Amino acid sequence: MEKKYMYKGQDITLDILFKEEHILSIIAEKDGKKFDDSYDDFLQSKTYGALQNTASLMWTESAEFIADEYYREKSAAN
Repeated sequence: MEKKYMYKGQDITLDILFKEEHILSIIAEKDGKKFDDSYDDFLQSKTYGALQNTASLMWTESAEFIADEYYREKSAAN
């Protein structure tokens, strides 16, 4: 069964899924990787975890902002 994302009684699953697709397209293009490879990398990030936590409100940010957060996280880890 697919996970549903709820915020204040509203189903925001599609909002988050569309946002993830946009973020991953940005990352794949910037890194010159396949979408699926970018997805695997993104799944391991704290940024992805924050996006999945609806209470963090990360999902309300733009895809570009979230992609930048992902890159900040990656650069801090190095």
